[in-house]
Amino acid sequence: MPRQPFFDSQVVHMFLKENKIASIDELKHALGTTGTMTVYRSLSRLGYRSSYSHRGKFYTLEEIAQFDHQGLWSFHRVWFSRHGNLVETARELVEASESGFTVEELETVVHVNPKQALLRLYRAKCIHRQKFEDRFVYFSSERSVRKRQLLSRRQQHDQARAGEIGRLSDELKAAVILFYSLLDEKQRRLFAGLESQRIGHGGDSTVAKFLDLNVHTVAKGRRELFSGEIDAQRVRRTGGGRKPAEKKPRK
Repeated sequence: MPRQPFFDSQVVHMFLKENKIASIDELKHALGTTGTMTVYRSLSRLGYRSSYSHRGKFYTLEEIAQFDHQGLWSFHRVWFSRHGNLVETARELVEASESGFTVEELETVVHVNPKQALLRLYRAKCIHRQKFEDRFVYFSSERSVRKRQLLSRRQQHDQARAGEIGRLSDELKAAVILFYSLLDEKQRRLFAGLESQRIGHGGDSTVAKFLDLNVHTVAKGRRELFSGEIDAQRVRRTGGGRKPAEKKPRK
Protein backbone atom coordinates (compact mmCIF):
# COMPACT_ATOMS: atom_id res chain seq x y z
CA MET A 1 0.00 0.00 0.00
CA PRO A 2 1.21 3.55 -0.74
CA ARG A 3 2.21 5.69 2.24
CA GLN A 4 -0.55 7.82 3.75
CA PRO A 5 0.24 11.57 3.49
CA PHE A 6 -1.73 12.26 6.65
CA PHE A 7 0.35 9.74 8.57
CA ASP A 8 3.60 11.23 7.24
CA SER A 9 2.54 14.69 8.37
CA GLN A 10 1.69 13.40 11.83
CA VAL A 11 5.14 11.85 12.16
CA VAL A 12 6.87 15.06 11.07
CA HIS A 13 4.68 17.10 13.39
CA MET A 14 5.48 14.91 16.41
CA PHE A 15 9.19 14.87 15.59
CA LEU A 16 9.44 18.65 15.31
CA LYS A 17 7.30 19.28 18.38
CA GLU A 18 9.79 17.21 20.33
CA ASN A 19 13.01 18.48 18.72
CA LYS A 20 11.96 22.04 17.69
CA ILE A 21 14.15 21.99 14.55
CA ALA A 22 15.48 19.33 12.18
CA SER A 23 17.38 18.85 8.94
CA ILE A 24 15.97 17.10 5.89
CA ASP A 25 18.09 14.02 6.63
CA GLU A 26 16.76 13.85 10.18
CA LEU A 27 13.18 14.08 8.92
CA LYS A 28 13.84 11.41 6.31
CA HIS A 29 15.10 9.13 9.04
CA ALA A 30 12.03 9.86 11.18
CA LEU A 31 9.75 9.00 8.25
CA GLY A 32 11.77 6.00 7.16
CA THR A 33 12.10 7.31 3.63
CA THR A 34 14.79 8.40 1.19
CA GLY A 35 12.46 10.72 -0.70
CA THR A 36 13.18 14.44 -0.22
CA MET A 37 9.86 15.39 -1.79
CA THR A 38 8.02 13.20 0.72
CA VAL A 39 9.47 15.33 3.50
CA TYR A 40 8.66 18.62 1.73
CA ARG A 41 5.06 17.55 1.10
CA SER A 42 4.62 16.79 4.79
CA LEU A 43 6.20 20.10 5.81
CA SER A 44 4.01 22.03 3.38
CA ARG A 45 0.84 20.57 4.89
CA LEU A 46 1.96 21.67 8.34
CA GLY A 47 3.28 25.16 7.56
CA TYR A 48 7.04 25.40 7.98
CA ARG A 49 10.00 27.78 8.04
CA SER A 50 13.54 27.12 6.86
CA SER A 51 16.51 28.71 8.63
CA TYR A 52 18.23 31.73 7.12
CA SER A 53 21.43 30.68 8.88
CA HIS A 54 23.34 27.45 8.19
CA ARG A 55 22.46 27.84 4.49
CA GLY A 56 18.82 27.01 5.09
CA LYS A 57 19.66 23.52 6.32
CA PHE A 58 17.18 23.41 9.20
CA TYR A 59 13.37 23.45 9.38
CA THR A 60 10.77 24.20 12.00
CA LEU A 61 7.01 24.69 12.13
CA GLU A 62 5.37 28.11 12.22
CA GLU A 63 3.53 27.08 15.38
CA ILE A 64 6.86 26.32 17.09
CA ALA A 65 8.83 29.44 16.18
CA GLN A 66 8.42 32.25 18.73
CA PHE A 67 9.40 35.27 16.69
CA ASP A 68 10.47 38.45 18.46
CA HIS A 69 9.40 42.00 17.54
CA GLN A 70 11.85 41.96 14.63
CA GLY A 71 10.46 38.69 13.32
CA LEU A 72 13.47 36.58 14.38
CA TRP A 73 13.76 33.37 16.41
CA SER A 74 16.63 31.02 17.18
CA PHE A 75 17.08 27.57 18.63
CA HIS A 76 20.52 26.18 19.40
CA ARG A 77 22.03 29.12 17.46
CA VAL A 78 20.06 28.28 14.33
CA TRP A 79 18.19 31.38 13.15
CA PHE A 80 14.77 31.67 11.53
CA SER A 81 12.86 34.68 10.24
CA ARG A 82 9.21 35.46 9.73
CA HIS A 83 10.30 37.35 6.61
CA GLY A 84 11.93 34.38 4.86
CA ASN A 85 15.57 33.94 3.81
CA LEU A 86 18.46 36.26 4.70
CA VAL A 87 17.98 38.55 1.69
CA GLU A 88 14.27 39.04 2.42
CA THR A 89 15.02 39.49 6.12
CA ALA A 90 17.72 42.09 5.47
CA ARG A 91 15.38 44.08 3.25
CA GLU A 92 12.57 44.09 5.81
CA LEU A 93 14.88 45.10 8.65
CA VAL A 94 16.48 47.92 6.65
CA GLU A 95 13.10 49.26 5.59
CA ALA A 96 11.78 49.17 9.17
CA SER A 97 14.95 50.54 10.79
CA GLU A 98 15.07 53.86 12.60
CA SER A 99 18.37 54.99 11.10
CA GLY A 100 19.47 52.38 8.56
CA PHE A 101 22.16 49.75 9.10
CA THR A 102 25.83 49.27 8.42
CA VAL A 103 26.91 45.69 7.70
CA GLU A 104 28.31 45.41 11.24
CA GLU A 105 25.17 46.80 12.86
CA LEU A 106 22.87 44.42 10.99
CA GLU A 107 25.14 41.49 11.81
CA THR A 108 24.55 42.10 15.53
CA VAL A 109 20.81 41.73 14.86
CA VAL A 110 20.71 38.73 12.50
CA HIS A 111 23.81 36.97 13.94
CA VAL A 112 25.20 36.08 10.52
CA ASN A 113 27.23 38.16 8.06
CA PRO A 114 24.67 40.03 5.88
CA LYS A 115 27.18 41.73 3.55
CA GLN A 116 26.36 39.71 0.44
CA ALA A 117 22.62 39.95 1.09
CA LEU A 118 22.84 43.75 1.41
CA LEU A 119 24.96 44.06 -1.73
CA ARG A 120 22.49 41.94 -3.65
CA LEU A 121 19.61 44.14 -2.53
CA TYR A 122 21.54 47.33 -3.31
CA ARG A 123 22.50 46.18 -6.80
CA ALA A 124 18.89 45.23 -7.46
CA LYS A 125 17.90 48.76 -6.27
CA CYS A 126 15.74 47.28 -3.53
CA ILE A 127 17.51 49.39 -0.88
CA HIS A 128 19.65 52.55 -0.93
CA ARG A 129 23.30 52.86 0.12
CA GLN A 130 25.09 56.00 1.26
CA LYS A 131 28.51 56.70 2.77
CA PHE A 132 28.36 58.11 6.29
CA GLU A 133 31.48 58.74 8.39
CA ASP A 134 33.62 56.59 6.07
CA ARG A 135 31.21 53.63 6.24
CA PHE A 136 28.42 52.53 3.97
CA VAL A 137 24.98 52.68 5.54
CA TYR A 138 22.00 50.94 3.96
CA PHE A 139 18.70 52.83 3.97
CA SER A 140 15.17 52.38 2.70
CA SER A 141 14.52 52.55 -1.03
CA GLU A 142 11.57 54.87 -0.28
CA ARG A 143 12.79 58.45 -0.42
CA SER A 144 10.64 59.83 2.40
CA VAL A 145 11.59 56.95 4.72
CA ARG A 146 15.26 57.27 3.78
CA LYS A 147 15.22 60.99 4.57
CA ARG A 148 13.85 60.28 8.05
CA GLN A 149 16.38 57.50 8.63
CA LEU A 150 19.29 59.70 7.58
CA LEU A 151 18.15 62.53 9.85
CA SER A 152 17.89 60.11 12.77
CA ARG A 153 21.40 58.76 12.11
CA ARG A 154 22.86 62.26 12.01
CA GLN A 155 21.17 63.15 15.29
CA GLN A 156 22.44 59.97 16.96
CA HIS A 157 25.94 60.67 15.66
CA ASP A 158 25.92 64.25 16.93
CA GLN A 159 24.61 63.23 20.35
CA ALA A 160 27.26 60.53 20.67
CA ARG A 161 30.03 62.97 19.80
CA ALA A 162 28.69 65.66 22.13
CA GLY A 163 28.61 63.13 24.96
CA GLU A 164 32.27 62.20 24.58
CA ILE A 165 33.51 65.01 26.82
CA GLY A 166 30.93 64.15 29.47
CA ARG A 167 32.16 60.55 29.53
CA LEU A 168 35.80 61.48 30.20
CA SER A 169 37.15 60.48 33.59
CA ASP A 170 38.04 63.27 36.03
CA GLU A 171 41.73 62.45 35.58
CA LEU A 172 41.48 62.73 31.78
CA LYS A 173 39.50 65.95 32.02
CA ALA A 174 42.22 67.39 34.27
CA ALA A 175 44.89 66.27 31.78
CA VAL A 176 43.07 67.99 28.90
CA ILE A 177 42.76 71.21 30.91
CA LEU A 178 46.45 71.06 31.84
CA PHE A 179 47.47 70.50 28.23
CA TYR A 180 45.21 73.36 27.15
CA SER A 181 46.78 75.70 29.71
CA LEU A 182 50.26 75.09 28.24
CA LEU A 183 49.21 76.34 24.80
CA ASP A 184 49.53 79.92 23.61
CA GLU A 185 46.52 82.00 22.65
CA LYS A 186 46.37 80.91 19.03
CA GLN A 187 46.99 77.23 19.81
CA ARG A 188 44.18 77.26 22.37
CA ARG A 189 41.78 78.71 19.85
CA LEU A 190 42.76 76.16 17.20
CA PHE A 191 42.62 73.27 19.66
CA ALA A 192 39.12 74.31 20.69
CA GLY A 193 38.11 74.56 17.04
CA LEU A 194 39.49 71.10 16.30
CA GLU A 195 37.56 69.53 19.18
CA SER A 196 34.39 71.30 18.08
CA GLN A 197 34.78 70.02 14.52
CA ARG A 198 35.36 66.49 15.82
CA ILE A 199 32.18 66.59 17.91
CA GLY A 200 30.04 67.95 15.09
CA HIS A 201 26.69 69.64 15.59
CA GLY A 202 26.65 71.51 18.93
CA GLY A 203 30.42 71.24 19.25
CA ASP A 204 31.07 74.97 19.63
CA SER A 205 28.89 75.31 22.73
CA THR A 206 30.05 71.97 24.20
CA VAL A 207 33.74 72.86 23.92
CA ALA A 208 33.17 76.46 25.03
CA LYS A 209 31.53 75.26 28.23
CA PHE A 210 34.23 72.66 28.92
CA LEU A 211 37.18 75.04 28.34
CA ASP A 212 35.44 78.13 29.74
CA LEU A 213 35.66 79.98 26.44
CA ASN A 214 33.42 82.30 24.50
CA VAL A 215 31.51 80.24 21.93
CA HIS A 216 32.54 82.74 19.25
CA THR A 217 36.21 82.06 20.03
CA VAL A 218 35.66 78.35 19.44
CA ALA A 219 33.88 79.05 16.16
CA LYS A 220 36.70 81.38 15.10
CA GLY A 221 39.29 78.71 15.84
CA ARG A 222 37.34 76.16 13.85
CA ARG A 223 37.09 78.47 10.84
CA GLU A 224 40.79 79.36 11.04
CA LEU A 225 41.85 75.73 11.31
CA PHE A 226 40.08 74.75 8.10
CA SER A 227 40.75 77.94 6.17
CA GLY A 228 44.26 76.87 5.16
CA GLU A 229 45.57 80.36 5.92
CA ILE A 230 47.28 79.74 9.26
CA ASP A 231 50.70 81.35 9.79
CA ALA A 232 52.43 78.85 12.07
CA GLN A 233 55.17 81.38 12.91
CA ARG A 234 52.82 83.90 14.49
CA VAL A 235 50.46 83.70 17.43
CA ARG A 236 48.49 86.69 16.20
CA ARG A 237 47.89 87.96 12.69
CA THR A 238 50.07 90.71 11.28
CA GLY A 239 49.13 93.99 12.89
CA GLY A 240 47.60 92.33 15.91
CA GLY A 241 48.61 92.89 19.50
CA ARG A 242 50.16 95.87 21.19
CA LYS A 243 51.99 98.51 19.16
CA PRO A 244 55.73 98.69 19.98
CA ALA A 245 56.72 101.76 21.97
CA GLU A 246 58.48 104.44 19.91
CA LYS A 247 61.87 105.38 21.23
CA LYS A 248 62.38 109.11 21.60
CA PRO A 249 65.77 110.61 20.80
CA ARG A 250 67.75 111.92 23.75
CA LYS A 251 68.11 115.59 24.02
